[in-house]
Amino acid sequence: MESNEKKITELPKNAYRELQPGEEYKPVLPADRPVAEATPWAIGMGLLMAVIFSAAAAYSGLKIGQVFEAAIPISIIAVGASAAFRKKNALGQNVIIQSIGASSGVIVAGAVFTIPGLYILQAKYPEIQINFWQIFFSSLLGGCLGILFLIPFRKYFVKDMHGKLPFPEATATTEILMTGEKGGNKAKLLITSGLIGGLFDFCFSSFRLWSEVITTRVIPFGATLAEKFKMVFKFNVSALIFSFGYLVGLRFAVIITVGSLLSWLVFIPLVNEIGALAAASGGVNPFAAMSAEAIFAEYVRPIGIGAIAMAGIIGIIKSSGVIGSAFKLAVGKKGGGSDQTAIKRTDRDLKMSFVTLFLFLTLIAIFIFLIIGVKITLLQAIVALITITVISFLFTTVAANAIAIVGSNPVSGMTLMTLILSSVVLVAVGLDGWQGMVSGLIIGGIVCTALSMAGGFITDLKIGYWIGSTPATQQSYKFLGTLVSAATVGAVIFILNEAYGFVATPEHPDPMVAPQANAMAAIIEPLMSGEGVSWMLLSIGAVLAILINWLGISPLAFALGMFIPIQLNTPLIVGGLLNHWINKSKPGKDKKLANARHQRAILISSGFIAGAALFGVLGALIIFTTDNANALNLNVWSDPSGTGAQITALIAFTALIAYFIWETKRAKRDD
Repeated sequence: MESNEKKITELPKNAYRELQPGEEYKPVLPADRPVAEATPWAIGMGLLMAVIFSAAAAYSGLKIGQVFEAAIPISIIAVGASAAFRKKNALGQNVIIQSIGASSGVIVAGAVFTIPGLYILQAKYPEIQINFWQIFFSSLLGGCLGILFLIPFRKYFVKDMHGKLPFPEATATTEILMTGEKGGNKAKLLITSGLIGGLFDFCFSSFRLWSEVITTRVIPFGATLAEKFKMVFKFNVSALIFSFGYLVGLRFAVIITVGSLLSWLVFIPLVNEIGALAAASGGVNPFAAMSAEAIFAEYVRPIGIGAIAMAGIIGIIKSSGVIGSAFKLAVGKKGGGSDQTAIKRTDRDLKMSFVTLFLFLTLIAIFIFLIIGVKITLLQAIVALITITVISFLFTTVAANAIAIVGSNPVSGMTLMTLILSSVVLVAVGLDGWQGMVSGLIIGGIVCTALSMAGGFITDLKIGYWIGSTPATQQSYKFLGTLVSAATVGAVIFILNEAYGFVATPEHPDPMVAPQANAMAAIIEPLMSGEGVSWMLLSIGAVLAILINWLGISPLAFALGMFIPIQLNTPLIVGGLLNHWINKSKPGKDKKLANARHQRAILISSGFIAGAALFGVLGALIIFTTDNANALNLNVWSDPSGTGAQITALIAFTALIAYFIWETKRAKRDD
């Protein structure tokens, strides 16, 4: 079997097209023989990847609002590690490594979009108590729910719709797994760039060798602009952020940055000018004593929240066709569980009796968790359970369909709708106030994780279908990946809150941004408290999102730019410009070489992101264990954000970009 695997280096010709009547797709691994899949090596590596990438994705998602896709870097590492350790029959094992490890990104997305909202609300409602188990169980139970609801639809999505759905992320990941003989070098580059990116960020975040942010306040003219007109420009030198700019490309980098510039160079000065006009008429300018950052937090950020909320609703409306067909699929129960008698290995799902039993146990566990962990009444728990079950089931196929078609999951929009619906229902049964907020966000966390899991897992199953994995094996070990990822993300969120916080306080002056969770908290609070909210500011953001969408621009990207502090957005332009320059093949130039350089740059960017995020978690862990934010501060500068530190930061960042370009240009045509 080993020799057969080595001879087959590409997928069958009919892997990406629709099958003719009577034609059958034959995967790379023969369906009529057993193959090496869930070996101790594959399980161990998969769990290691789940831990590493859960921590990295949680950090990046909370710091800049972006959860990177882990499937591709995990596949590269799996292939490289298997080659380095000379593992036989590695292809089937690598699929399991990827499937277990990829639980990280989907669990993280479900958690970081909702759970930090509890910490954000806790600052205003100290009665709210948050512990590790709430985060862990909402992530674990939501992940299990997503797996179980998706299993009956596997055959429909991956086999019946073969060639009709493009599966962009599954395609890219499968191609990496199939080019195994080149994986060793790719994995080495990924690890090297991870160390460089991680150490670079660690130098300013922990050692304080240079400033993390460069600002126009450092020059006299810029200081005057900031003081008189509340106009300031900032730039974060993190390897993590500019690398995201490369991955999202120039178009999205520009959209996000323009949204940020609108907030900081237009709205903040405009708010100050309105105050100045009031003062000129005999009143008082209430903004004169406020910094640009304070005006942003108090008056401009709510506009961004309104825009994010409307962008989520627009995403749902745009997906109405997908939602309609998915609802028909869910109601019609197409693609139900396979009959286990006399079927091929590659068609074998977990038995429906097991799926039904485990689904029942999961729902019972959710019910108990709601009563004990969230502390609500029996009636309220029943209503909450029904809400979770119905919404998760109906939207599971929506999430899977969206991933299969465009490679992106409108999970934030669907979660927003879940929050609104669940809030209305819970208030009707007497659950409101801070207890209602906690319940609503926990429900949102479970549903968000379920939908995120459904979208991510359909990618894994399609990869397995193309290569020839056993679906039942993938399904079984996805639960294990979910367990480990839920535990990891719970610990990381807890540690990051202790180290950096999610709300600006004297103790945590520069908290994690968590834009999606902030939006969720801002939406659920007025629904549950009945208190006044800045509806005018939220409405301005909503109208702006509609206008941006009308112009053909991504409203969510623009809204995130408006909400996230400017220093976390401007570096995206650098990455976007590098993407445009490296990926662009001029007339008469070697297109194959340009593509090789682009693929190499993607690897370097992925390494920078993963490394910087992991070192960020390490720094937070050091702060958490030592209870000292300056535990590793080398005290190089009397003012860590002064002129000297910022000039050093600019030099260091320029050197990092130079390395990125140099390493990218080392690509060869045949890479």
